[in-house]
Amino acid sequence: MALLEEARSGALALNLLATLARVAAAFTVAILFGSAIGYAMGRSATFDRVADPWLILLLNLPALVIILLAYVWFGLTEAAAVGAVAINKLPNTIATLREGARALDPALDEMGQAFTFDPLTRARHIVVPQLAPYLAAATRTGLSLVWKIVLVVELIGRPNGVGFAIGTAFQLFDVARILAYGLCFVAVMLAIETCLVQPLERHASRWRIRKA
Repeated sequence: MALLEEARSGALALNLLATLARVAAAFTVAILFGSAIGYAMGRSATFDRVADPWLILLLNLPALVIILLAYVWFGLTEAAAVGAVAINKLPNTIATLREGARALDPALDEMGQAFTFDPLTRARHIVVPQLAPYLAAATRTGLSLVWKIVLVVELIGRPNGVGFAIGTAFQLFDVARILAYGLCFVAVMLAIETCLVQPLERHASRWRIRKA
């Protein structure tokens, strides 16, 4: 079987690790910057008016265009690959966190002011718990998007990774190897979804009042 051959040779593990590293790096960058920008847009009407056209542009710009421009401008480098994936994920996070910032309860903020909470305490006990469900939603949708985009990035311009391996198998018309990597990739994605994303969503929503 193609899967066993790839596993025995070590290529499967190396390609999976390379892809997972790119996913982790791009996802982290997109979540950090996207959360900050989205929160700022949700809290500032002026900043929202300035940044909204750029957000709409990024939301509608094809992923392939961003990937190709990144490689043309910055070369076939790891930074260009990770950056292209992060930029494709960024507008999704911004839009989600902007809605979360707009939905913040002003009464809770007033309570924090009444109890003279310092900014760190207010962020920890008032802002972050309210934004947590939106962060969880951005995590779920973002991972599903990053998984897909990173394969295209690897197919076009990286010398390793699952996308590279699938591209090589395609050139050789090796259907068995394509299916082997595809199934393995889906298995890893489902494991992360079950063991990480779903528990994170439940934890993020634990403070909400549940209906009887």
